[in-house]
Amino acid sequence: MKLTIWGAARQVTGSMHLLELEDYKILIDCGLDYEKDTYQEENQHFPFDPGSIDVVILTHAHIDHSGNLPTLIRMGFEGQILCTPATADLTELLLLDSVNIFISKQSKASKGRRKRGPGPQPLYLHKHVMDTVDRFVTINFHKTFRINNEVALEFIPIGHLLGAAAVVLTLQDQGITKKIAFTGDIGRSNYPVLGDPEPIPQVDYLVSESTYGGRLHSSEMTLEQKLISTIQESCIKNPGRLIIPAFSIGRTQSLVFALNQIFSKGLLPYVKIFVDSPLAESATAIYRKHYQLLNQEAQDFYTHQGDQFEFEGLSYVHDKRESVSISNYHEPCIIISSAGMLEGGRIQDHLYYNIQNYYCTILFIGYCSKGTLGHRLLRGDSIVRLRNRDLMVYASIQKTDLLSGHGDHKDLVNTVKQQDPTKLKQVFLVHGEDKSSQSLAEALREIDYKVSIPELGEVFDL
Repeated sequence: MKLTIWGAARQVTGSMHLLELEDYKILIDCGLDYEKDTYQEENQHFPFDPGSIDVVILTHAHIDHSGNLPTLIRMGFEGQILCTPATADLTELLLLDSVNIFISKQSKASKGRRKRGPGPQPLYLHKHVMDTVDRFVTINFHKTFRINNEVALEFIPIGHLLGAAAVVLTLQDQGITKKIAFTGDIGRSNYPVLGDPEPIPQVDYLVSESTYGGRLHSSEMTLEQKLISTIQESCIKNPGRLIIPAFSIGRTQSLVFALNQIFSKGLLPYVKIFVDSPLAESATAIYRKHYQLLNQEAQDFYTHQGDQFEFEGLSYVHDKRESVSISNYHEPCIIISSAGMLEGGRIQDHLYYNIQNYYCTILFIGYCSKGTLGHRLLRGDSIVRLRNRDLMVYASIQKTDLLSGHGDHKDLVNTVKQQDPTKLKQVFLVHGEDKSSQSLAEALREIDYKVSIPELGEVFDL
């Protein structure tokens, strides 16, 4: 049996791992690699023949894990894609949104180079997404699914996102039973809406993410305390507006539920809240559909107080006209809009009208990659460019990691520590910057685990 790390090697995006038996090939995740220079074009070049892959197993819906599936199909993959039901629903939403982003980028590029021909072609189109959706075979958590006579699969809830799973494979390799697990992205305990990550059963090999290796989440206050303090300062004490850039799927639902709890308890006076993201509204409907996957706190809230994602003063903004009209709302308010790193989406409109507003606070609740507008604001740039204009930054810029969906260093170590080090033959650390992976590796080696940090394309005989 061979394991090849074809993505997220010493970096965060582009998860893709190939497991090869004697005559059967399994691909675990097929994500977009955003760290390639021209990621849209370069992602269509696979280091293997897509037609040779027998089956794909998808850990969760985020684009850095699912976003290149339509390309794989377009290039010749003909097999099934195995995932949980919630992952299938959310992945469809995200892939369709990716098509819109590709087409938008093509349109903008073409306007600037009309004399030199059309801009870059979209990586895939709506048709390819629908072809992908047709390949989904959904499997519930904790249900053993026999892929063939040699391979059995089980999904373990891992937190992080609705439907996200660790993949546990039991394989017969030349008459020997072997077990390998892929964590996907590991969630954190006591996260709004989602359940805690469950223990992964004993395996021989573990492929683990390492995003927050060496880093701990803030612990000086709770999420509720942070939100109350920020809203109090930005909307009540100083009657202004609070803008929260948030990814539409996962982060927005957790934030809305946290706000629902605060206002339902009467911990703050009424403040108008706008959720300005059609994608977020569609994703929220999927969260309602898969109600049984929400944590006990969210289910109890629904039983006693009603819909976790609807409450007085909360409005979902449906169209562009409504979105533009928010700029004419002069009372204190909270605006939740995508995208989380400020690269495109309706959030840019809200920034354009408010970045020079002394009575505006922008609260970042997620990671912003280098080079993004969000990263420039967080590093303290005093001038930013929006709509071809240089604008002074007078708004207050704040951030919190209390809504990060990733487990921190302690969570990652605890996930591995569920495994007996005398039985676990090897841990492979992926999905993390080199510094993060090295920090996690050091901690694991100190407690007697054998750890590798693979290079891209590195092959391991298991």
